[in-house]
Formats: sequence, C-alpha cells, structure tokens
Amino acid sequence: MMDKASKILVFGAKGLIGAALARRLRQGSFKNLILADSDTLELDNRKKVYDFFAKTRPDYCIIAPIKEGGIVANIRYPAELIYQNLSAQTNIIDSAWRVNVAKLIYLASSCVYPKDCRQPIKEEYLMSGPLELTNAPYAAAKISGIEMCKAYNLQYNTRFISVVPATAYGPGDNFDLNTSHVIPALLAKFHAAKINNTPYVTIWGSGKPKREFIYADDLADAVLFLMRQGRLTEVVNIGTGVDVSISRLAQLIKRTVGFMGKIKFDNEKPDGVARKLLDSGLLFSLGWRPRVSLAQGLLKAYGLYKKSIC
Repeated sequence: MMDKASKILVFGAKGLIGAALARRLRQGSFKNLILADSDTLELDNRKKVYDFFAKTRPDYCIIAPIKEGGIVANIRYPAELIYQNLSAQTNIIDSAWRVNVAKLIYLASSCVYPKDCRQPIKEEYLMSGPLELTNAPYAAAKISGIEMCKAYNLQYNTRFISVVPATAYGPGDNFDLNTSHVIPALLAKFHAAKINNTPYVTIWGSGKPKREFIYADDLADAVLFLMRQGRLTEVVNIGTGVDVSISRLAQLIKRTVGFMGKIKFDNEKPDGVARKLLDSGLLFSLGWRPRVSLAQGLLKAYGLYKKSIC
C-alpha cells in the first residue's frame, strides 16, 4: 500500500506531466521522491538505468512522457520520437521488474488508438485498426510500452498498468512552435499576434478535427488516484469526457488572449485524425473526476505563459 513514506520514482520529471506529478506528490506530503529524466540519466543505456534502480530501490515508479510533441514534431522528428521512447521505456520497465517495484504506471498517448476509431474510444479498441500516419512512429513506441507492461504482468505477475491520457496542457508547457502541442502553440501564436498587431493568425488544417484536453494537474491527480487502487485492468483511459473542435479551441484562445484579429486555416496542412474522445467511464466509475474546465485551464495556462516570457 502506497503511503507517505513510500519511495516514488518519477521519470520525465522535467516535462509537463512529470513536473505536475512531482507537484501533486509534494502537495500530498510524499517526501521520499526520486526524480529522473534524460538530462540526469542516460535512459538508452540499459546498465546505467538498471544500476540507478538497484541503487535507489523505489517502491513505486511512474513513467511520464520522455520525448513527445505535436503534429509538427511528429512530422519532423519521427526517428527521435520512436528511438528515444522505445529505448528509455524498455530499460525502465525491465529494471523496475528486476528490483521488484510494487507498482508501475506507464503513461502512453491517445495516438495509440486507430485513426478511424469508434467514438468515444474504449480501452478495448487498442490495435483494432491502422494508426494515423503522421504520428505512427511515436504511437508504435507507446503501444510497445503498453504491450511490454502486459507481457511482464503475464510472465512475472507484476503490477504494471498503462494509462492513456487526453492531451495535457498547463504549468511548464512547451511553447516552441516546432515541438509543442496545439494549446501552447496557439497561446504563443495569438499572444505574438496581439503584441505585434498582426491582422490574423494562421492555423494548420481545416479546424474541423475534435480533440480532448486535460489540465496537467488533473492528469497528475488521476495517475496518483490509480496508483492507490487495487489490481486494475492493464489499460485505463484518463480524460474529461468532453472534446472541442480545433476551430472552437482557436476561438476560445483568441478570446482568452484578447486578440482582435482574424483566424485563418491552412487547408494544405494535415488535420490528423478527425476525432479523439476517450471513454473514461472506467476511471469515472472508480470515483475520480477532473476539476479544471477547459475555459479555466486556458486562463491559467495563458497567465503562466505571460509570466514565463516577462
């Protein structure tokens, strides 16, 4: 049973979700934290990762995203996305088993589900059809992590579960337009347009696809909620149950930022999948619900962005 004295290891601690997990653990008075990322440990080096586990001997382990990005990053850096995630998660999961970690949670991505998946997306739809081509390498790495957790559970009776979150945003987000997800990218674009009195903001695609977003602190809360649960199914969705079109999202961000110009959509750029709404019924049935609405989260995220560039 996880308690305040438990030794909890979080990988990807400098990223958006890893940092949110560290904050949530500290707020819960968990003081025995071990934070690691690719800057402090060579995650593609099997021996070094195992030696780190052997030295620290964590009771629990959470694998937050190691290397990720939005549609631009998936198009430009597919080799890095698949290699860095595959090598890191393989070494971490295997080492966790070797030192008898009591429970491990692996964070996957909603892109693991098929391109033309039935909506809302149930956990059982995994690998029921072809992937979206623009992010297939990253999705393949994430699916491998899910299957590796299942395999170790089957062969070694470990308690390794995978969670599939909606797209997270919030404190510590990445605002680099080449590697960021859609919300931080749009916040940065609309803010720059407002400051520079640009007449319009151009957005990739048609604006028709729908996406589901979750505030990073809500996601962290859900992960720790699941860590405290007993034996679960091996894959659990974490979402809000609400999605929004990219066009509507752009309007919300335009209003949040206070930009007075127009929005243009570049239909020559790819849209990605038409819709990605997770069925989070399993998680909700256990008693967890998100607290931060999209409108509230955008206000918080924009306020943090303005502070970060001052």
